[in-house]
Amino acid sequence: MKKTDLLIIGGSAGGVQSATTARKAYGDDIDITLIRDTKTVMVPCGIPYIYGSLHDTNKNILPDAAIEAARVNLIIDRVVAVDRNARVVTTEKNETISYKKLIFATGSLPLIPTFIPGHELDNIFGILKKQDYLDMILKKVQAANNVTVVGGGFIGVEFAEQISLLGKNVTLIELADACLWQAFDKSFTDEIEALLKEKGIRLLTNTRLTKFVGTGAVEAVEIETGEQIPTDLVILGLGVRPNGELAKEAGIVTNDKGAIVVDQYMRTNDPNIFAVGDCASKNCFFTGVDVPVLLASTAAMEAKIAGSNAFQLRLVRANKGTISAFSTKILGKTFAAAGITEAKAKKDGFSIMVGEFTTMDRHPASLPGAQKTTIKLMFSKCSGVILGAQISGGDGVAEMINVLSLAIQKGATANELNTFQVATHPLVSASPIAYPINAAAMNAIATNCKHLNEDLVIE
Repeated sequence: MKKTDLLIIGGSAGGVQSATTARKAYGDDIDITLIRDTKTVMVPCGIPYIYGSLHDTNKNILPDAAIEAARVNLIIDRVVAVDRNARVVTTEKNETISYKKLIFATGSLPLIPTFIPGHELDNIFGILKKQDYLDMILKKVQAANNVTVVGGGFIGVEFAEQISLLGKNVTLIELADACLWQAFDKSFTDEIEALLKEKGIRLLTNTRLTKFVGTGAVEAVEIETGEQIPTDLVILGLGVRPNGELAKEAGIVTNDKGAIVVDQYMRTNDPNIFAVGDCASKNCFFTGVDVPVLLASTAAMEAKIAGSNAFQLRLVRANKGTISAFSTKILGKTFAAAGITEAKAKKDGFSIMVGEFTTMDRHPASLPGAQKTTIKLMFSKCSGVILGAQISGGDGVAEMINVLSLAIQKGATANELNTFQVATHPLVSASPIAYPINAAAMNAIATNCKHLNEDLVIE
């Protein structure tokens, strides 16, 4: 039997970050072992870009350099059982490993619409994070003429965009009335959809898929109008579900979505077992309710908490809920969001004020590479605390949303964002007198204070 102090099951973002954080937190005083069931690990967010930009799964591998530098024992095997009482796991190769502390970082699995007739046909693919599987899909995509993507979330939109770069006929089907509707309000989703359509992608929103048609392999998809759309393969971008089954079998509490229930320190109902990433439950930063936000960036944050707290509670009250920070790039334009949308804020009963602003991300705007930046900020009307942000524009948008994610986490107000000090330069940012975050916050304040002018007396 092998022995280790800290055993981590899962080798993607959450697993790697847990291991490296624990090494930094506890030094050489502990033995750390990471076990995963694949020889290589894919960069999760880079998977869609294999198909239109990289053309090679080897260019999307997460190197093992970080865990090697952290002196982590790496085992390629699959855990099939966890004995919590004995604190021992058993692997597929019939190895046993004892642990003092255990972290589940088992990730998620793609949602497969088994309720739709024909889902079992060949050439219908959910996205697994396994290199050989993704290689097989790559060959199929390259040979196809007509490709259908089902689901208009981030995975679906990014796959549709990347495959369209190959000159394929791409159809994107979304049940809701807009793509990316959970992250963005209508003005932004309209802009995203316009870019997709300009590229020649056939976009069908408010559309229900009713059947996969074919003999042996998929030949068409049928929508609720009865129209059959010819297709050589289907990419399923319907989202993912937590991979918490192994933990559940070991007696760890899971919720109705199959996620491992954790507290703010990422502990399960077993004090010696933690869970991070897609397999762990998520709560909304604002309301505390369960939210299905499964992101590598969230996994990394949770892993820092679990890695630090594995043997002692060192990060106190570190995880107060997910802020849902996103960024993506669609046909040369970056879109980013953090917090809740205006529509969600109203649905949840918040009284809000909104500030919007549009400017160029260089000054003067005639400089090469300048792009239009549009920003929308949502604040609590009474307290002025920021609730959400959405931005579109150049590459700088992706870092700007990280500033706003921190602002949300810290409860920054419109006044504070209006007056916070920024570093600007003509070649890399908007003008200091038109910096998007400041200006949008000012516009929210100005709109909210209009009624005060009725009582204004100038002497």
